[in-house]
Amino acid sequence: MKEFLLVIICYLVGSIPFSYIVSRRLGKVDIRKTGSGNVGATNVLRSAGLAPAILAVVGDILKGVFAAWLAAVMGGGVLLLLCPLAAVVGHCYPVYLRFRGGKGVATSTGALLFLTPYSILYLFFAFVGVVGLSRIVSLGSLTAAVFIPFVTMFLYPQERFVIILTFLLAILVIYRHKDNIRRLLAGKEPRIGEKV
Repeated sequence: MKEFLLVIICYLVGSIPFSYIVSRRLGKVDIRKTGSGNVGATNVLRSAGLAPAILAVVGDILKGVFAAWLAAVMGGGVLLLLCPLAAVVGHCYPVYLRFRGGKGVATSTGALLFLTPYSILYLFFAFVGVVGLSRIVSLGSLTAAVFIPFVTMFLYPQERFVIILTFLLAILVIYRHKDNIRRLLAGKEPRIGEKV
């Protein structure tokens, strides 16, 4: 029963649509109807500007940090898998926006920043390098998603539930980027600064 309640709490917290909220409040736009239509920080940057995008990223990261922290203080174990996963699912499929959310990158980052900080550190540099060279945010996100399980297995081999979590988060993030992958393969994915 405890596990079920904690998962529900983390899902509801994960569902808080910071990207939507800050773009409406600060940018006066509904990001579901502008840019790519995605409820995520990259679309906030394109549609509402830098300050709202930074706030959106911080809010989304904190959702993941909260879920991982809650799992740890409530006993760890399988909760280290269930609570962060619930928060990321909530971010991707938020009940407050009729299950139309973001792609899970920032919330996953927050959870893993708490659970596996060295993995995130390595992949942050990989993300920055890929985005810096390509100027395509989705390519950096996909690169990080592909490698995070293997980096975590290498750095944290004893963390069984966290390793499983990284594989599930990678699958979810990659799935949520399916349209980006199609555009990347077609050479049509917008770069930073380009209009969608």
